[in-house]
Amino acid sequence: MDFILSPGDVLPEDGYRGMLIGRVWLPGNNKVPAGPSVVVVAEHGVYDITNSYPTSADLMNADKPATAAANADGAIRIGGTEEILLNSNPDARSPEKPYFLAPIDLQSVKACGVTFLDSLLERLIEEIAKGDSQSADAVRETMGKEIGVDLKGVEPGSSEAERLSKSLKEKGLWSPYLEVGIGPDAEIFTKAQPMSAIGIGAEIGILESSTWNNPEPEAVLIVNSRAEIVGATLGNDVNLRDMEGRSALLLNRAKDNNGSCAIGPFIRLFDQTFSLSDLKNLEIELAVEGDDEFSLVGNSNIGMISRDLESLVAQTINKNHQYPDGLALMTGTMFAPTKDRGAPGKGFTHHPGDAVIIFSPPLGALINRINFCDKIPPWDFGTAALLRN
Repeated sequence: MDFILSPGDVLPEDGYRGMLIGRVWLPGNNKVPAGPSVVVVAEHGVYDITNSYPTSADLMNADKPATAAANADGAIRIGGTEEILLNSNPDARSPEKPYFLAPIDLQSVKACGVTFLDSLLERLIEEIAKGDSQSADAVRETMGKEIGVDLKGVEPGSSEAERLSKSLKEKGLWSPYLEVGIGPDAEIFTKAQPMSAIGIGAEIGILESSTWNNPEPEAVLIVNSRAEIVGATLGNDVNLRDMEGRSALLLNRAKDNNGSCAIGPFIRLFDQTFSLSDLKNLEIELAVEGDDEFSLVGNSNIGMISRDLESLVAQTINKNHQYPDGLALMTGTMFAPTKDRGAPGKGFTHHPGDAVIIFSPPLGALINRINFCDKIPPWDFGTAALLRN
């Protein structure tokens, strides 16, 4: 499905009020080779601040990144937001003009799984009950009695979670997903390699061999090398459910493929207009529009996450594991589409050409289109290329 990227569709609800950081691919000339630049996206234009902060990671590692970006020396206006967004659609892109990239570069791309306990337990109930609503009610009631509280009150790693764990093991119902869902240790894995994430407008990649896959709309924490959460953006942790469902050991095959991680449109740094407290109440909306006139909508609310955002960061970067270039941490989703697409009972899966829109008022909209991994542009600009550039 075709789409036109415009500031009205992509920017946060309050426009340019916050400090928005992006990355732009700049065409080369006789003096400067083509390559990425770190930019501030502002009302009067998009400003290159690479002279002060050569990489996004450098800016995030600065003391007070929002202030640092606002006071960057040597900022150069490279164009308006509207014209660069228009050129960020690969179907209408001119190689002679700038276009937006993912707003991160050297940061490690990490992701959390099974962080919304309610949806996890409901999926387990559905599996045990085999789709029978009366049986599901009985299973739900039994689980409630076992833990002694409403399921919505279960805190991972708590005594209530431990009792539930014991009960489920006795019933032969345990799984690796339940372990990370209610156990003390969160599931945190490497989603993609540094420099491989795609940005606003680019094509998302899925394997042609996958017959069951879906988007995962998530908030993405931007964390510096000091384990400080300095801002946030949106992400699509694309999931090949058939691959991962065959074996948990196929997680990497299901998650890390060409173009399978979308992040953007911009990093909104924490300042007086947007804080970590605001992020904790974030509502994320998703829409999928297909060429077959299929449409799907859903949402995910960070307020319903089962683990504190700070806890997820602490389990990722700590005395046992450092990230000198910082990291982007995808926080998980409560959205799991079940709407049939095609034959009844087959559920949802992507078709090439699907437009995927992930939106949250303070962060704007991340808009991409689906294609097969081998049909989208290959990833050919990595860390070594950045260093040479």
